[in-house]
Amino acid sequence: MPARLSEVFRAHPVHLHDNNIEFESVQEVPDSHAWPQVIDYPSEDLYDVQEVPIIDLMDPNAAKLVGNACETWGVFQVTNHGIPIHLLEEVESEGRRLFQLPAQQKLKAARPPNGISGYGRARINAFFPKLMWSEGFTIVGSPVEDARQLWPQEYKTFCDAMEEYQKEMKKLSTRLMWIMLGSLGITQEDLKWGALKGESEVTSAALQLNSYPPCPEPKRAMGLAAHTDSTLLTVLYQNSTSGLQVLKDGVQWVTVPPKTGALVVNIGDLLHILSNGRFMSVLHRAVVHRTRHRLSLAYLYGPPSNIQISPFSKLIDQKHPPLYHPVTWSEYLGRKAKHFNKALSTVRLCGPQNGFIDMNDQNRMKVEW
Repeated sequence: MPARLSEVFRAHPVHLHDNNIEFESVQEVPDSHAWPQVIDYPSEDLYDVQEVPIIDLMDPNAAKLVGNACETWGVFQVTNHGIPIHLLEEVESEGRRLFQLPAQQKLKAARPPNGISGYGRARINAFFPKLMWSEGFTIVGSPVEDARQLWPQEYKTFCDAMEEYQKEMKKLSTRLMWIMLGSLGITQEDLKWGALKGESEVTSAALQLNSYPPCPEPKRAMGLAAHTDSTLLTVLYQNSTSGLQVLKDGVQWVTVPPKTGALVVNIGDLLHILSNGRFMSVLHRAVVHRTRHRLSLAYLYGPPSNIQISPFSKLIDQKHPPLYHPVTWSEYLGRKAKHFNKALSTVRLCGPQNGFIDMNDQNRMKVEW
């Protein structure tokens, strides 16, 4: 990730509560982690009536299906995506190896308050009065430096797997972005920096590993609170354990059921801006289980940090005025650090004052817990 993004995190340090508990040893949820009763908590056996779209990327109609999912859901799952199953299994295995380490060992690679990479709790904890039932590990570029702190002699297999995964995820994310933009009639002439060149400096990205340990009272805990991603898009591998939920139409939390080998794709705030509000930057959260440990890997894909992001001119006319000010990812991350889920509204041009209401913004403001 370019140095400019690192500077954003240095400028907005996050000081989290010093309350590191051994999740596996507690018999009840402590007050520090006790949330109000989780609404729309998923059944163990039955998923929601509404189903998040599952799209085969080899389907001749895939582009149309992807575009529709971006406009109506803001999230979908993809199959036949080209990521080898053995690689998915390998990164999952290495992720579990990491989180199974003793707490004091993991803290040797602790992420500093003003840093990006390393072990720790989600930065969004700072916006809530209660802590979340999860731990994470962030990788930007090579994980060698942090991995050596965890395994002084046995870090190579972890690094090799994560670096290969990032390489494959970058190619897939670029492919997905152009499928999405193509559904809006956007071409490479309209987005020069997004051309399929493959150079590492063209886009920015990070890999986030999340661990959700078993919880004795899952309806009183929150794995990851409701939020939107600041990215263009996020690709998530969640394997066989459910927990991811998305807010549908601002009223109901819908579970994204695991499908073997499938990947979850969700729209981020910056793609919402590029599409002039047509693509939904979806609010999502993670709930936890009583007996099952859940691991997820989120690939956060964004533009070059210093490129101005604004609605495409092709999507603007008298009936569809531009909704957002131009903003770089670095600038937007700064706004996110200050305003969290209300960050998108801080760059909005059109609002209730002139008769236009962005429902995507309204929905995200409804959810404080």
